[in-house]
Amino acid sequence: MKLLGNIIWLIFGGIETAIEYFLAGLALMVTIIGIPFGLQAIKLGVLSLWPFGSVIVNKENGHGCLNLFMNVLWFFLGGVWIWLTHIFFGVLLYITIIGIPFGKQHFKMAKIALSPFGKEIIDQK
Repeated sequence: MKLLGNIIWLIFGGIETAIEYFLAGLALMVTIIGIPFGLQAIKLGVLSLWPFGSVIVNKENGHGCLNLFMNVLWFFLGGVWIWLTHIFFGVLLYITIIGIPFGKQHFKMAKIALSPFGKEIIDQK
């Protein structure tokens, strides 16, 4: 069922979303200061390619001062808009009964879009 959900996800916007995250990540990596933010954008792009069956977990050392500082910067430099976008599409998909599984994936992506530093994506088998 995860495979079917991921294929439908890719067809109806997953590929475009991933490309946007990858391009944004590459654009952020042009400067040295933007490299950590670009890596987080690429992390979101990977999740947007195959969200069904992926789980977001905290890293063992993910609760440090640096991660907190970087998450605050991420939030104010655009993370809040990414979060709001995923919340909007999640609510929109929840309105339709058939879109609930896809809305759940947007809420999962919103969770990591709000504070990506100190988290990793694991493929649950």
